[in-house]
Amino acid sequence: MKNEKPGFNLEDLTKKIFAEDEIIALAKENSPRLLHKFRLVYPDFFEKIAAINPDLKNSESIFCIYLKLNLSTKEIATYTFVTPKAIQNRKNRLRKKLSIPSEVDIYKWFNNL
Repeated sequence: MKNEKPGFNLEDLTKKIFAEDEIIALAKENSPRLLHKFRLVYPDFFEKIAAINPDLKNSESIFCIYLKLNLSTKEIATYTFVTPKAIQNRKNRLRKKLSIPSEVDIYKWFNNL
C-alpha cells in the first residue's frame, strides 16, 4: 500500500507537467496539434469559454490557449508571425467577445477560468 494523500498522485502530476511542457512547445512551434493536445489536458477549459460565448472560431480558441499559457504579447506575435499590435488588437476583440472588463488583467481572467 502506497503512503499517499487521498487525491494526490505523483504519477498523474508528473504526466500533467510533461503534457504542459509539450503544450508550450507546440505553442512555440505554432503547431496545428496545439488545440487537440490542449483539449486533452484541459477538457473543461473550452466548455467554460463556450458557456460565455459559444461562437468562438478555432483561431480565437487557439489565441485563448496562448493567453492561458501566460505568453506575452511579444511572444505570441513571434510564435504566430504577426505584429505585437495585431496581437493587442486580437486581445481587445477577445475581451469584447468574452465580456472581460478592461480593468481586469486578461491573463488573470484566463488563469481563474
